[in-house]
Amino acid sequence: MFSFLRGGSRGSIAFFLVSLVVSMLCLAYAAVPLYSIFCKATGYGGTTKKVTNATINATDQKIRVHFNADIMSDLPWKFETETNYIDVNIGEQGLALYYAQSLSDQPSFGMAVYNVTPFKAGKYFNKIACFCFSEQMLLPRQKAAMPVSFYIDPEIMHDDSTKDLSEITLSYTFFKLR
Repeated sequence: MFSFLRGGSRGSIAFFLVSLVVSMLCLAYAAVPLYSIFCKATGYGGTTKKVTNATINATDQKIRVHFNADIMSDLPWKFETETNYIDVNIGEQGLALYYAQSLSDQPSFGMAVYNVTPFKAGKYFNKIACFCFSEQMLLPRQKAAMPVSFYIDPEIMHDDSTKDLSEITLSYTFFKLR
């Protein structure tokens, strides 16, 4: 397989090693978007689905959705939820408000990532609109409302691993950009 290493020239060995390093860098660079695509398609790791049309029939069964707001220490913002939780009928559209406020005297930029726990509920948690994965800029001392519109797919009641769930947590973490 690597016969050129035994009797090959220094040039072919160097070319092989450089090619190997470049290939590894390309794979490392592509890993994050490929993993993100995989998680969005499968709901793995609590990743929710984003939908544009929420025409689901609501049920009478309620589920409590808790909201969590975290921020990385290098981002000079305050980030919190309007309420700790809401009880929503499965299949009914819910709305949660998060608030971010800059504590800086300079414009600052952040991006939020999210997950749903327990992870097995992620594929049934559908976001209609949210602020995640897009650059957010806050001017000095600016406060901004960040709504999240969602619904829980009624199929959650038919999945043996989730049909007895009574609580889900939607968690956002803001990271500093630039």
